[in-house]
Amino acid sequence: MSARGICTCLALASLLTQPAAAQQPGAATAPNVVLIVTDDLGYGDLGSYGAPDVKTPNIDRLAKEGVRLTDFYANGATCTPTRAALISGRYQQRFELERPLGTGVDTGLPAEGRSLPYLLRNNGYATGLVGKWHLGEKPEFGPNAHGFDDFFGFKSGYVDYYQHTAGDGMHDLYENEAPAHVTGYMTDLITDRSLSFIERHARRRFFLEIAYNAPHWPYQRPDRPSTARDNALHLQPYDADSGTRQDYVAMLERADQGIGAILALLDKRGLTQNTLVIFTNDNGGEWLSRNAPLFHRKWTLWEGGIRVPAILRWPGRIPAGQVSRQVGITFDITASILAATNTPVPTGGALDGINLLPMLSGQSAVVERTLFWRTLYANRRQRAVRSGDWKLLIDGESAMVFDVRNDIGERNDVARERQDVARRLRPLIEEWEQGVDVEAKARSAGRVR
Repeated sequence: MSARGICTCLALASLLTQPAAAQQPGAATAPNVVLIVTDDLGYGDLGSYGAPDVKTPNIDRLAKEGVRLTDFYANGATCTPTRAALISGRYQQRFELERPLGTGVDTGLPAEGRSLPYLLRNNGYATGLVGKWHLGEKPEFGPNAHGFDDFFGFKSGYVDYYQHTAGDGMHDLYENEAPAHVTGYMTDLITDRSLSFIERHARRRFFLEIAYNAPHWPYQRPDRPSTARDNALHLQPYDADSGTRQDYVAMLERADQGIGAILALLDKRGLTQNTLVIFTNDNGGEWLSRNAPLFHRKWTLWEGGIRVPAILRWPGRIPAGQVSRQVGITFDITASILAATNTPVPTGGALDGINLLPMLSGQSAVVERTLFWRTLYANRRQRAVRSGDWKLLIDGESAMVFDVRNDIGERNDVARERQDVARRLRPLIEEWEQGVDVEAKARSAGRVR
């Protein structure tokens, strides 16, 4: 962490002298929630997931003190779709958000009064988002419209880490809806603002989403402001000089250091015992990522594009040091947070996800899931369903069947031998598509309220 970042963290920590958990209303039953979401992280990029060249002791601490999921998925193969599913608790296809939103577009996730932060705020929580939004740039689609009391971050898909400009070269850093002009490396700014939010709300229940843009492109190392660019489009992600694995590692390790400062603050404030901390990522890793042992990467529905790390820690409620093969997906986080916080879901706000906490705490057995994906990239349409251990992947006109429990790298297509699986799963995809598309059309026509 930069000298500025370290000093800020230490200064904040020095202000904290008395634990505040005892003063929190309903502390025994309703936890604080800290949700940490990284961007374009590979499945195998953490020490606890086998990374040989990255030091992530703080994220790994969460795994040691909580549960690490091996079969957890993002709702989408890119950022906007997954984030839409997280905030809404529903398949993003219901909102026609199946691709990353471009800079300057007029659309976004509609604020219908049923978003995760909106429901939590109605339940007495202070709500904050620090970092990436990417669900619409106009105020009616913004974080505040969806129930976040406080927002500090950017609305586009990526920014220059030093200049805080989007892909079109325009400034993209906000304090709620007002442009914010501050100096600093974006990862450190996200950490600092997260610490500030926790300090300000330590004496009440709070929900904080920390959406790091690291290690998303542009691959700009910390403490090297000379890599700031006049226009973030000057280089494209695959240009030979756009970044190295070493740059990527340095970016990820800086985010891990920030997470360490956040965990230390929870400890200092006496909040650790009553805070549910969740760590995950928005989609599969990019070209500098380590997705091993998975095949392929972001943008695709191969496992490397959608299976992601996920760790949950809730002392006393989730046993420490566990590894779970419970299948989960991003909008299960939404359902789990609402259940953990005793937050009512209004009529008409049915969730697509399930509460994972009974399975992860050992209160109930692992349950079988049936999950769906759809994506279109470069005119190549992919659809997929995982049901139990079986996955049907329809890539263009090709349909492949994999046993992803025993063939995690998807190297053995058994469609010829297991036509029974293909015949069972393909109608499920078609039925799911019809359902989400009907709702999307109704919403566009104004028939969904």
